[in-house]
Amino acid sequence: MQVTAGAGHANPQFPLPDAPTVVLFDLDGTLIDSAPAILAALKGAFKELGLPAQAPAELMRFVGPPLVDGFRLYAGLTGAANTQAVETYRRHYRRTMLDSPLYDGVAELVRALSAAGTPLALATSKHEGLAREILDHAGLLDCFAVVSGAGSGDVGGRKDQVIASALQRLAATGADLSRPVHIGDLHHDVAGASAEGIDCIGVLWGYGDPESLRGAAALVTTAAELASLLAVEI
Repeated sequence: MQVTAGAGHANPQFPLPDAPTVVLFDLDGTLIDSAPAILAALKGAFKELGLPAQAPAELMRFVGPPLVDGFRLYAGLTGAANTQAVETYRRHYRRTMLDSPLYDGVAELVRALSAAGTPLALATSKHEGLAREILDHAGLLDCFAVVSGAGSGDVGGRKDQVIASALQRLAATGADLSRPVHIGDLHHDVAGASAEGIDCIGVLWGYGDPESLRGAAALVTTAAELASLLAVEI
């Protein structure tokens, strides 16, 4: 299945041929615009740790993968230094993480799906406890049957791992997993969904672009387009 939407794309056929039985959402860049808070926390952590400053475009590489991978790949930190960097970042991030606004229309979309009886799960590489706090602050926590994120020390935080965990936990609630779909904004979302054998719908209001979302089953530019694709009204 390949469906596209938005300016510059082929005219899509709405809704999807088969409505999803469960919907998984990414968090950063999909539900919330968290980049300003994340970049501010990274800058603070880099300064405190005495690391060479990085430009905003370089720091954006940290958005998406687990923090331990980000500090290893983009700051060269391993072992105890990596652990310290993650802890320092989280201390800075907690100060501003709740200031990350929801994207236009996503609250209405999430509530519409929940009201329609579609089981929802969050699948994020962010620490699971922080993700719950953010959803609760946004007034959306009650809409999600499952919140799947990284554990202590970022264990199990790869996108394929949090998607697999979300699906397992949805199955435990009795949800129908015959047609799952994941919604995300980066190539990590497409790759993680593919690794678990499910489709990914890419959103273009986040931090990715059509090239980085290559392989997604569909691309949408607004929450209204996504709602049409999922056969709900907002």
